[in-house]
Amino acid sequence: MHTNPGLRITFAAPADIDTLRRVYRQASLSNDGDRAKLLANPDALELSESCVREGRARVAVTDNGRIVGFASSLDAGDGLELEDLFVDPEWMKRGVGRALVRDVIETARRRGFSQVAVIANPHALGFYEKVGFVVDREVETRLGPGSRMYLAISSSAG
Repeated sequence: MHTNPGLRITFAAPADIDTLRRVYRQASLSNDGDRAKLLANPDALELSESCVREGRARVAVTDNGRIVGFASSLDAGDGLELEDLFVDPEWMKRGVGRALVRDVIETARRRGFSQVAVIANPHALGFYEKVGFVVDREVETRLGPGSRMYLAISSSAG
């Protein structure tokens, strides 16, 4: 994996919602294991604009201004819940997802939270483990099994 030094993470703007919806749909359908379930539940492919409107979405932007991924999070007790993490399929395996997760972790740290949580579907489990999340328990989602995962945040971690 190589990273993109020109990548910057910033807040999503209302004008970005169509691009986020495209990235959300393309990334969701890029996994063969999820495609049939998602197409059978088309509402699962619709991204709400509330994460953008409420200032909870952050976008990964290339040095030429292209949005190549996004993450959104919610306050959840003593931590943040990583609600969405999607990367344009053309930009997968280039450090975009990792940069977005680091941004969410830094946001949680600044806000004094002790953890970030996520529910990972089976194909995303390995990614989340690589960036430091640990499985707490298996859960059932409307689209099938998932893993409830946590990443503990220390104030001194980098």
